[in-house]
Amino acid sequence: MPLMEISMVPVGTGDESFQKDIERAVAVIEQNELKYQVTPTSTIIEGEIDKLFDVAQVIHLNEIKNNAKRVVTSIKIDDRTDKPLTLEGQQQKVDPSS
Repeated sequence: MPLMEISMVPVGTGDESFQKDIERAVAVIEQNELKYQVTPTSTIIEGEIDKLFDVAQVIHLNEIKNNAKRVVTSIKIDDRTDKPLTLEGQQQKVDPSS
């Protein structure tokens, strides 16, 4: 199943903190019942490709609706077709103790 890394930076909000923005993004991911992991600089989401694109669009547009004057959203997709790909599997490759 594809993995998507998303990082969104709202600009012109008058607040240096991204905490509320990340909470809104996580709420969208959870509403779509997708597996995810928040990291210090991005969030990794596992799901069907169409659902991943839909979630990325909602996360981006939510920031516009919440008065960001500019939003920079970066996404990276890992879509492996020769064998299964999961969030947990990728974590275990890096950290066998997890």
